[in-house]
Amino acid sequence: MSIPADLMYTKQHEWVSIDGDTATVGITEYAQQELGDIVYVELPEVGESFEAEESFGSVESVKAVSQIYMPLSGRVIAVNEDLADAPEIVNQDPYGEGWMIKVEIIDPSLVHELMSAEEYENYLKEEAG
Repeated sequence: MSIPADLMYTKQHEWVSIDGDTATVGITEYAQQELGDIVYVELPEVGESFEAEESFGSVESVKAVSQIYMPLSGRVIAVNEDLADAPEIVNQDPYGEGWMIKVEIIDPSLVHELMSAEEYENYLKEEAG
């Protein structure tokens, strides 16, 4: 399973790529594997704002519907429109073309609460018991 070292992670299995005051958000390879084949992705509108840990959308798979949570407080500045017609992209390339939203970070102090790749890997091991 891939856990790119250049990304940050949440306990809800979102990944975050930070570039200046912009964060790109998606779900991890672990999350998409647990969900199975993704058939629908519900994302917010550009311009909507969310607090950290607030649900901003959902992913529907053949197994379940799962909420997606905001890793940082921010305002949505871009949405991956490709996922509306091809939600399976999340399964095929969760860290690349399967990104979900781009956010203007409102509170950069929350970045330190995200996990590094190593911390996330250890978290997954703990979760597995």
